[in-house]
Amino acid sequence: MKLRLKLIRAGVGMTNVLYTVDTELSLGSHQRGVDPETNLQQSVFGHCADGAFGIGYQMQALDAHGLKGVFFVDPMPAEVFGLDIVKRIVDPVLAAGHEVQLHIHTEWLKHMPVDPLDGRRGPNIGSFDEADQSFLLGRATELLIAAGAPRPTAFRAGNYGADDTTLKVLAGLGFRYDSSFNPAYLGGACRIALPASTVNPVRRNGLTELPVACIYDVPGRLRHAQLCALSAWELRAALAHAAAQGQQAFTIVSHSFELLSRDRKRVNRQIVKRFEAMCRLLSDPANGLTAAVFADLPEAGSATGEGGRLPADRGRTMHRVGAQFLAALLYERNPNGLPALS
Repeated sequence: MKLRLKLIRAGVGMTNVLYTVDTELSLGSHQRGVDPETNLQQSVFGHCADGAFGIGYQMQALDAHGLKGVFFVDPMPAEVFGLDIVKRIVDPVLAAGHEVQLHIHTEWLKHMPVDPLDGRRGPNIGSFDEADQSFLLGRATELLIAAGAPRPTAFRAGNYGADDTTLKVLAGLGFRYDSSFNPAYLGGACRIALPASTVNPVRRNGLTELPVACIYDVPGRLRHAQLCALSAWELRAALAHAAAQGQQAFTIVSHSFELLSRDRKRVNRQIVKRFEAMCRLLSDPANGLTAAVFADLPEAGSATGEGGRLPADRGRTMHRVGAQFLAALLYERNPNGLPALS
């Protein structure tokens, strides 16, 4: 309550927090010969020996706290397995009242029975020229709508692998938002030419870019706000910092399989506790935060998108490293003591 009163006296608005879930079949599982149904059950619905901890579990937890999530659904597997497999993802999300937006992994191209690009390949959407990006993003939009989703207004590239051409193409297709810009991935897959200091939503190439939130885990090194990447302490501190700074939006990344071990065989209780703690935090307006989806956001971004970011703290970083080491021992090793498959 003290934080909320301080924000109100200072005239600072609530920070919109988007909990976003990249919702996708596993290409790696497909390449290892896992059948589509098992892939769907493991990678999207999170079925494992301990129960189901995928999108159904995440939506139930969000609902219990009065929250909504954004589910970025990759429809490209429809070109490999048929449209029904994507429809089975879209239907429960919409039925629960959450938001469906567009995601894409272009790695599925090489598995399509009919090659739409005559052998042209790339690991990310930003690897292609404008004409191919227009085709791929247009086709993905058509598939998502055919699977029952409303016309998407927001997009996130698989691997954050978008560039400025991607944004231009999206704007031409009627999209209003993108959330592919991850400052921690600059210089790698992410090739959107914004400075790493971009924190707030910013106008770029005809739409509003919502950066993935990041913190400094050591001075000069960014770490993005993904459930499995930040500890509960780091996430709590980052959200408090964003609220205190009056940050316009804070975008958290998760995946449909985020709460499972990497081999999809067991639940990761540490990540589950982290997710549930996040839900409790976002459900309390006294924290200066409000859970949001893209439909709740103003379209315009700021002129520069720049803002403050949670600085490094050795204690928080060491605590997270220790927690990750413990989680690896508990959840990421098989009974023979060997590392689980990623």
